[in-house]
Amino acid sequence: MPELVLELNGQSWTLDPTRSYSLGRDPQGDFVLQDSRVSWRHATVRWGGQSWVVEDHGSTNGTYAQGQRVQQQLLGPGTVIHLGNATDGPRLSFTGGAEPYQSQQTAAMPYQSGQGAAYQSQQAPAAPYQSQQAPATPYQQQPPQIPATTPYGQPGGPPPQQPAGAPPADGGQPNNGATSLHQFAVGQVTRIGRALENELVVPDLQVSRLHAEFQAHSDGRFEIHDMGSHNGTYVNGQQLPKNGRANLGPNDTVGIGHSTFRLVGNQLQEFVDTGEVSFSARHLTVQVNNGQTTILNDVSFGVPEKSLIGVIGPSGSGKSTLLRALTGYRPATYGEVLYDHRNLYTHFAELRHRIGLVPQDDILHTALPIRQALRLAAQLRFPGDVAVAERNNRVEEVLAELKLLPHADKRISSLSGGQRKRVSVALELLTKPSLIFLDEPTSGLDPGMDRDVMQLLRGLADDGRTVLVVTHSVAELGLCDRVLVMAPGGGVAYFGAPDEALNFFGYDNWADVFSAFENYRDYDWMGRWRGSQHYQMYAADLDAVQPQAAPYQPMGVIQQKAQTWGSQVLTLMRRYAAVILADKGFLGLTVALPVILGLVSLAIPADSGLGYGPPENGLRNGDASIVLLVLVVGMCFSGAANAVRELIKERVIYERERAVGLSRSAYLMSKVFVLGIVTVLQGAILCVIGLAPREMPEEGVLFTSSPAVEMSLVIMVLGCTSMMIGLVISALVRTSEMTMPLLVMISVVQLVFTGALFQVHGTLGVEQLAWLMPSRWALAGAGTTVDLNTLTASPTEEPDPDPLWKHEAGFWLLDVTALLVLAVICGFLVMKFLRRHEPEVMRA
Repeated sequence: MPELVLELNGQSWTLDPTRSYSLGRDPQGDFVLQDSRVSWRHATVRWGGQSWVVEDHGSTNGTYAQGQRVQQQLLGPGTVIHLGNATDGPRLSFTGGAEPYQSQQTAAMPYQSGQGAAYQSQQAPAAPYQSQQAPATPYQQQPPQIPATTPYGQPGGPPPQQPAGAPPADGGQPNNGATSLHQFAVGQVTRIGRALENELVVPDLQVSRLHAEFQAHSDGRFEIHDMGSHNGTYVNGQQLPKNGRANLGPNDTVGIGHSTFRLVGNQLQEFVDTGEVSFSARHLTVQVNNGQTTILNDVSFGVPEKSLIGVIGPSGSGKSTLLRALTGYRPATYGEVLYDHRNLYTHFAELRHRIGLVPQDDILHTALPIRQALRLAAQLRFPGDVAVAERNNRVEEVLAELKLLPHADKRISSLSGGQRKRVSVALELLTKPSLIFLDEPTSGLDPGMDRDVMQLLRGLADDGRTVLVVTHSVAELGLCDRVLVMAPGGGVAYFGAPDEALNFFGYDNWADVFSAFENYRDYDWMGRWRGSQHYQMYAADLDAVQPQAAPYQPMGVIQQKAQTWGSQVLTLMRRYAAVILADKGFLGLTVALPVILGLVSLAIPADSGLGYGPPENGLRNGDASIVLLVLVVGMCFSGAANAVRELIKERVIYERERAVGLSRSAYLMSKVFVLGIVTVLQGAILCVIGLAPREMPEEGVLFTSSPAVEMSLVIMVLGCTSMMIGLVISALVRTSEMTMPLLVMISVVQLVFTGALFQVHGTLGVEQLAWLMPSRWALAGAGTTVDLNTLTASPTEEPDPDPLWKHEAGFWLLDVTALLVLAVICGFLVMKFLRRHEPEVMRA
């Protein structure tokens, strides 16, 4: 039996093989490490009969040997273990008189699957961690013990083995071992949060510093109290109101970040979601056209833990529909999706942070550098009390994991297709999801990049996540653990091992299989699958359990936001401003547009001015209305052009961010504020060029000494209202190609109804329609300042003044107020249209 010495923080201990040693933050443990990255009961060192071994107990941040995360590692002289972080986590060194032991488990690192490549990290100097026994706190006077009857087994032991998707033995609780236990005393209050001053510390960036507290009352009641957390506290999947309370029973579960808590007697069991969760779909059916058309037909399958699943099939077989049903974006009409035996649809608010989705399009602004884009995204996704350093450290960890550090300061748009897909994956990895779904990640990539992306996904699965990828590429299916083949009509044609799939169909290649799908569309592919031995092996146990066949109703719970509304607006504004400043072409066009439009207005003779004409013209100026018309229509076009593409080009980004807690109104207001500033500056440039060379009236109606300022304010407000019309168009259209024709149409309509080309007032129908046109009110506002009724009156005809052009302050205020009312109406419409582009499960 070899002697082994553990060295920690400059001290050393000779280990006794007759006992085991616990590592963690628990003051009752053998080696106490006060580091937030270390779990309460992190790992155990013991003699395994033939060698020394360290066992991880499902810790949140992991145990590392040679840069790899390990569940169990053999120990010997020369072995170095890091807890919580592969490079700078607490370091345990082992010494003795023999050669270092080698791990029996060679974990494949990301994008190196099957090659046994180990990441060699630089060992950081050990930080000063506490290694002495700390005094026991009041709530842990005795070392907690798990009752022998608990269905979860011993701490750190393997969970009960059940078929994927089968109901758990306890009727719906998470099917993983309890990672820690917490003893209650009567009248005790146990605070939980990320800060070290809490009695129960959860080192998860999704958890607030002071998140919630458990209370054990003298009458035997247990209560959970949310302490104003950012991401919410969930009881049985339903979110508590902010600062709300709820009584707890023995079968209730409390969700906080990646941890789930359950009462067992007077003990609180904690289950940390480390990625080893079951995931299954049961009888998923999606119907449209009031149930007349079925696009997804009774799909059932179970996903093994830490596996890579490929979903393939011909066009129109329901792959994208299945992906949206599995992620909760578009819940199935019938059936259920189970995340660790919990219904995803009814627990979506809690579980959404544990699920990552990478759409086919980029979900980051490609004009930004990678590091900046990820830091801004992290600020939106993590609670407001997460320090900047903590967020940035998490970004750096993800960049290192996906080998993006050499490219971190490059613009995303300059990367190759495969690298851009890595960046999208990096965004989802920020919150450490257990499940990652990808939609066509290899679309448009060459075979080399295709392999690179698939190896990346293989590595993510090997690192402790479950990955499901929808793809048209079949070249790298061998990297998958399971393949799901969808048949025409939305049914399952095969689910099982990829190397058995072609034999199942009786063809030599996938091209022949897809041709068979096309040539025999009426064939019962689903019936063939269900009559096969593969079905009995991989899916029969799932179909044996029938879910309640009731259409899903969208939930009406409060969607908690990680950041406050104001913080989200400021973050979005900074990001949007950075995107605009990074796009030099857009900046140049933004400045050039009002300059050109202002110069066009100067084509009208400047000596006519906007004041009264010379005495021989009877003090009239017929060109005044034309000058104002050019300025008004130019501002209408410029304002709408600024915004007409802004929402449609970010639709995929908005949909994903909305699913993880983005406020709809905060998103809209960030656009309004930034685009409003741009539009106001454009209006100022346009008015300076268009009005400065011209003679002005002697006085205005509101600012008597500054009629030019008075008209400029009207033009600027018009630009903001037109910008809101552009946002309505952008939120309404389905493709960006539709925006330009609508922009031209809106501009022409605005021109017609200004009232400068023909008489609008007094014509039934036409006058009322003109009230909906911002250009009508804007020209009237400017016309009020210059007394347009007098300037344009004909000396030979009976005067017919426009009532909106009266040279009075009240009418100027009426015109400007009408513009503001139209802008508010447009904002309301944008909010309604944005709702259509959100995950359906979030629509209440």
